Amino acid sequence: MKLEGSCHCGRVRFSCEAYAPVPYMHCYCSICRKTAGGGGFAINLGAHAESLKVEGREHLSVYQAELRDEDGDTRTSSGQRHFCRHCGSALWLYDPTWPELVHPHASAIDTPLPEAPERVHIMLDSKPAWVPVPHGPQDAHFPEYPSESLREWHARHRLLDA
Repeated sequence: MKLEGSCHCGRVRFSCEAYAPVPYMHCYCSICRKTAGGGGFAINLGAHAESLKVEGREHLSVYQAELRDEDGDTRTSSGQRHFCRHCGSALWLYDPTWPELVHPHASAIDTPLPEAPERVHIMLDSKPAWVPVPHGPQDAHFPEYPSESLREWHARHRLLDA
């Protein structure tokens, strides 16, 4: 599925071919909450990195989060969160650990996206008390990351290349 997206101010526009185009994962980690605003729909679309086309690349900035381990040591995440340096819109994540993939933020996509048959709430151990989490028959909950990958979730729901 071809996805087209943009930032809020319109200086950055992008497109890519998504093999996993259904937004289903709501992330409550501090990185997603603070860089993409609130909880939810952060990095849960899968696309082919070689298909990414960007207009306005000169308006992009990249953020790489500092991660703290249990011992208090920090390391820089390999994930590169691309955003518009003018309006701050979170656009996509690229991680050279998986060079064939790019993960657009569903919130930046302008193309109508399919509705998910299930919502997966992750990183609930990081969720602040003020954030409500839906608890319905289509809601799955995980204290951290689920063992099922993005591709596996889409395959289980027969949604690859939806």
